[in-house]
Amino acid sequence: MKYRIIRTDTADSGLRKIILHIAQSFGTSVALEKLGEIEKSIFALERNPYIGTIPHYTVLKRQGYRVLTLEKDLLFYKVDEDNKCVVIYALVDQRQDYVNIIRGL
Repeated sequence: MKYRIIRTDTADSGLRKIILHIAQSFGTSVALEKLGEIEKSIFALERNPYIGTIPHYTVLKRQGYRVLTLEKDLLFYKVDEDNKCVVIYALVDQRQDYVNIIRGL
């Protein structure tokens, strides 16, 4: 069964921020390649929504988040079994204080 992917504005904003940073630092072609890799990982959730792990932090675990590690970035999402969808809440650089970012959603 294929799950629908829903991205929040926060997730889209995080993706833009990461891609713009890469474009400024390494050029457009590297940024587009990274965007393709991230999108491929996101679309993999359509067929296998449980490929991400349960977060180590209890506060995130209790809220039902799963996390998919994408090199230096972390994709936080929840699986809605009733509606067969995956809601992506945030995409952040793991070097950030991501616990407080996610708690603020």
